[in-house]
Amino acid sequence: MPPLFHPHLVNGPFDDPGLYVDFLFERRAVLFDLGDTAPLPPRKVLRLSHIFVSHTHVDHFIGFDRVVRLCLGREKRLHLLGPPGFVDQVAARLAGYTWNLVETFPTDFTLAAAELHPDGSVHSAEFHCLAAFSRDNERRDRAAGGVLLDEEAFRVRSVFLDHGIPCLAFALEEKNHVHILKNRLREAGLPTGAWLAELKRAILGGRDDGEPFRAWWRDGGKECEAWFPLGELRERFTKTVAGQKIVYVTDAAPTPENRRLIVELAAGADYLFIEAPFLDEERERAGDRCHLTARIAGELGRDAGVARVVPFHFSPRYMGRESLLRDEVERAFRG
Repeated sequence: MPPLFHPHLVNGPFDDPGLYVDFLFERRAVLFDLGDTAPLPPRKVLRLSHIFVSHTHVDHFIGFDRVVRLCLGREKRLHLLGPPGFVDQVAARLAGYTWNLVETFPTDFTLAAAELHPDGSVHSAEFHCLAAFSRDNERRDRAAGGVLLDEEAFRVRSVFLDHGIPCLAFALEEKNHVHILKNRLREAGLPTGAWLAELKRAILGGRDDGEPFRAWWRDGGKECEAWFPLGELRERFTKTVAGQKIVYVTDAAPTPENRRLIVELAAGADYLFIEAPFLDEERERAGDRCHLTARIAGELGRDAGVARVVPFHFSPRYMGRESLLRDEVERAFRG
């Protein structure tokens, strides 16, 4: 079964952080952190629907201007989500430019910015191109359990880590995936069609197995239908499997509480993208700078039971010695 999410780091391990996740069969992607986006071609930037920013240190937010520039003149709505103070920071970046000609644009590119607070409250605002990106439609909401985005197929969940400032870590979680066993459908004489999408929604929605379910299709211009107990269709023609899970962790002090939160967030993940700036022999330096070590990164992946650890955000002091960091991560991960 092909995976839904296809993640890759935007830059090399010594460059600005950023994780781009493309969606299979959709003209859509999401981005975690907004460092230098120059390696992303415009077509990939324009696929973005959501950008999740861990914090606004310059290496995590400098790519904002390029994204805005590429989206200008397009009928597009882009969601940005970050930590406390993020909405004001987006407003300040936009206010740094003159927008006197945008009223002539035929489209209204819109930025929807939201900031999460440790108490679960969310403050959001919109910035419309045709209104010269003035602040509009401010709202107050709540994010139960740190869930920033919850759609039919997946969710994005977050936790606050300590980096001397609040810093968000993220988990992109595909919900259980219903796979249609098409060979069994053919054997039973049932055609594929739009009814299968409704069947998937019924199964994932937890509807009762005894509930009657209508399968429908067209045959030679004639509409046909058949009724089955939902449970029979589920048992005979589908297989439900756990979805993908991708976790992104960067800029976290090596504290016991951070370690606990990271392990809980990353539990069972397919990918753990995690910072590894320093060797463990420099643990004191890492602590002073509120960062993890390579050994700690590997240990966290092992403790969380993830399938693979992908380290990044290496300190420039290890330029030319990258293998030392990677080896330390791998040794700790394998135990």
